Amino acid sequence: QEQLVESGGGLVQPGGSLRLSCAASGFTFDYYTIGWFRQAPGKEREGVSCIDASNGNTYYADSVKGRFTISRDNAKNAVYLQMNSLQPEDTGVYYCNAVSIVMGIRSDYWGQGTQVTVSS
Repeated sequence: QEQLVESGGGLVQPGGSLRLSCAASGFTFDYYTIGWFRQAPGKEREGVSCIDASNGNTYYADSVKGRFTISRDNAKNAVYLQMNSLQPEDTGVYYCNAVSIVMGIRSDYWGQGTQVTVSS
């Protein structure tokens, strides 16, 4: 069964850091582009960062550029999001997403999310 499990969330003070992890199982991880999304209370889910399956290219939302770093370890079927200089506006539930399109067929999986709260 395909599964994504996020971990590493918590409560942190402004300016602090957290490292989120996303562990994948049940599918061929190497073929999937992995993204992190977040959803703040009362707001729509937004993309934060993603990392390509094929070339490892990374992409970031303007709001997190220079503060967040995404990485993947295909040997461990895992993706990480290092978050530095956290601000209250970074608060939300962070979700991991895996997507692949092979021969026109899209496969798309989501984790259950991990809560990140930035507050003094």
